[in-house]
Amino acid sequence: MKKSAFFLAALCSGSLLVASCNSDKAADSTATTTETTTAEGTASGDMAGMDHSAMGHDGATAAGDSPQLVAMNEMMQKMHASKPKGNTDHDFAHHMLEHHKGAVVMADIQLRDGKDATMRQMAEKIKADQQKEIAELEAAATRLDNAPTNYKPNDPTDPFTSKMKASMDAMMPMPKTVADPDMNFNMLMTMHHQSAVDMAKAELAHGKDTKLKQMAQQIIDAQEKEIAAFKDWHNKNADKM
Repeated sequence: MKKSAFFLAALCSGSLLVASCNSDKAADSTATTTETTTAEGTASGDMAGMDHSAMGHDGATAAGDSPQLVAMNEMMQKMHASKPKGNTDHDFAHHMLEHHKGAVVMADIQLRDGKDATMRQMAEKIKADQQKEIAELEAAATRLDNAPTNYKPNDPTDPFTSKMKASMDAMMPMPKTVADPDMNFNMLMTMHHQSAVDMAKAELAHGKDTKLKQMAQQIIDAQEKEIAAFKDWHNKNADKM
């Protein structure tokens, strides 16, 4: 009986020790996760309020989503990851650069999957126009790497910051995609263009670089016309929804 009692006590003690260790490990894991999340949340240094880490029409990109939606989400994530310097021209160039690269990817997807002649023609034009501007934006971004700060990217009340945030908000929430690839390109590129127009207007209002301000005006003129063409096509092809 004494031996049995001894073994029983030892078994209970060992069980409590294991449970305590497991509890400590779980607590350590939770603490590590919390610390990592907090660190990532405070170290991003992005423009105030421009957190679009959860994208898509339903807050995330699902496995069966349209390739156009996936491309647009990836573009927004890259823009969000771009740490602003605090110079309007420099930051406009970098954000518009990623924006244009996203448009080229979306145009390529349309040329691969789309069937409608009008949407394919627009995709070809968008790709050609924005590839040309990408080269100009890359040169401007490099030229302005040492430009002095002239606005506060972490202050939501800063006029340039608020306008840039509004340009990103123009792409949210994204529309629910459909089976037709031409309609998906139409809907998402319309939002994409509107965002570019809003960003270009922010550069016109607060930028200092003459060449970039000229490009911003060109973007506004070209893409407002294309937005009107997209909307006209959409109205005539409502059956594709």
